[in-house]
Amino acid sequence: MAERSQTAPEAGNDVGNDDAIGGNVSKYMVLPSGYYGQPKKGHLIFDACFESGNLGRVDQVSEFEYDLFIRPDTCNPRFRVWFNFTVENVKESQRVIFNIVNFSKTKSLYRDGMAPMVKSTSRPKWQRLPPKNVYYYRCPDHRKNYVMSFAFCFDREEDIYQFAYCYPYTYTRFQHYLDSLQKRNMDYFFREQLGQSVQQRQLDLLTITSPDNLREGAEQKVVFITGRVHPGETPSSFVCQGIIDFLISQHPIARVLREHLVFKIAPMLNPDGVYLGNYRCSLMGFDLNRHWLDPSPWAHPTLHGVKQLIIQMYNDPKTSLEFYIDIHAHSTMMNGFMYGNIFEDEERFQRQAIFPKLLCQNAEDFSYSSTSFNRDAVKAGTGRRFLGGLLDHTSYCYTLEVSFYSYIIGGTTAAVPYTEEAYMKLGRNVARTFLDYYRLNPLVEKVAIPMPRLRKEKPPPYKHPLLRGPASNHPNGKGDKKSSVNHKDPSNSF
Repeated sequence: MAERSQTAPEAGNDVGNDDAIGGNVSKYMVLPSGYYGQPKKGHLIFDACFESGNLGRVDQVSEFEYDLFIRPDTCNPRFRVWFNFTVENVKESQRVIFNIVNFSKTKSLYRDGMAPMVKSTSRPKWQRLPPKNVYYYRCPDHRKNYVMSFAFCFDREEDIYQFAYCYPYTYTRFQHYLDSLQKRNMDYFFREQLGQSVQQRQLDLLTITSPDNLREGAEQKVVFITGRVHPGETPSSFVCQGIIDFLISQHPIARVLREHLVFKIAPMLNPDGVYLGNYRCSLMGFDLNRHWLDPSPWAHPTLHGVKQLIIQMYNDPKTSLEFYIDIHAHSTMMNGFMYGNIFEDEERFQRQAIFPKLLCQNAEDFSYSSTSFNRDAVKAGTGRRFLGGLLDHTSYCYTLEVSFYSYIIGGTTAAVPYTEEAYMKLGRNVARTFLDYYRLNPLVEKVAIPMPRLRKEKPPPYKHPLLRGPASNHPNGKGDKKSSVNHKDPSNSF
């Protein structure tokens, strides 16, 4: 266990000196300045040496206050946003103030009520800290950097507490999830390894469709979905899981979609960055979502593998690549929304707006007014822009963004914080929107016969899209109330 005493840093001298941060703190005990006795309860131990962990340095300002430095993305000091660390050896009723002092972004949802996540050994469900305990401000002591400070009171001495920027979703969790799906031996779910990352982690590709669509010579309408190209954007994985869970379910809409479409999903394009606790970059410091034009097979192998597959499908006369959707999370905006492309062809441009408009009808947290279409030069290397230029006029390419923090229901001004379940619900609503887009609604009634249900869930009564009421936002009858702002967690005693 590494131990060293820290004194308060001189104003303005340390922030920005991130070259001094070479890795994550490891079981790092902070002793008061001038203290030479045996360590005691209340001498906090910080640790980020675990999967998706990130905390590069800790400076003690006073007995109650600590400056915390985010470790920059590997091989790229520009990006410092994601944090994920544990604190132990606490004293009961010990009150502290933690200052995250070296964010690389100035704009943040912390200005709008967002709060860090916390859980502990005896309360393993992630919760948001009360917004009244969180402050985001420009700090004169840190080169006028923006600092996020939060107050916290430790209440159980034996607990290990974990704090994070948003709900973590690790590579290992993802692998366990896919393993569990594979064991179910569904004849419409296929998992393959499309390639490997630089550090030899799997690039998984899922295919979800009726086996009839995969027989030799069959024509295919393909929807291609990717996620986690930016590793710190963890809501992307929850949305992706929501899409997958819905598509493999026995819900009548899911069954119709499998009959008519082939879903290709690469849920984690940057497994190394996810594992390492980076915010935006790969192991080698590349923002992969700027390298679609010419990805290197050795420097960007996951991107290269996905691009090769898409081009192969594009060149297959039996395959119509209809949609490409890349899922991200947004650090300054509320709601879910989309980015699309601008085309000279006015009709194509108008047709591109149809899917987000339909999604807006299905998902109360999706905002069409925040959806925009652009061709900024800085976005030229993104999947949406590159594939929008490559594919023909029958294909539509989008970036789906979802807020790290909250959504605002139409007609109100109250921000509803996202939960893991609410992110997954957005994914389910994305999937069901393809039914409306392809006008397959009448077919649902034909398959809506009694069948054994997954998780004993019951589908809602079918409603015609023009008569859609609030119930149509619920693809199953279980768990959707969890996303309510009034949801009470019985373990909420922090």
